[in-house]
Amino acid sequence: MCFGVVLSPCYGKVEEISIQSESRFYEWEPLFAIKTKDGNLVMIQTSVSGEVESLEVQEGDDVIPGMVLAYVKEDLFITGSD
Repeated sequence: MCFGVVLSPCYGKVEEISIQSESRFYEWEPLFAIKTKDGNLVMIQTSVSGEVESLEVQEGDDVIPGMVLAYVKEDLFITGSD
C-alpha cells in the first residue's frame, strides 16, 4: 500500500464527510462536500481506492486550498468501473 493525502482544492466549510476513520473507500466515491464562500458545493473524490488512515477535519471546519482533509492508504491494485 501507498500512503497519500486528500487535500482541499478551495476555500470553504466542510459541509459533509462521507467516510469514517479506518473505513474503505473506492475510486470516484464522494469523500467530502465543501461549501465555498459563494455557496457552491464542491464534491471531493479521488481516483484511487483504499482505506482511511485518519480524518483531519470535522463537519463545520473552515478549509483553505491545500489543507489536508484526510490521510489514506491507497490500494496498489487498479480497479475499474464504467
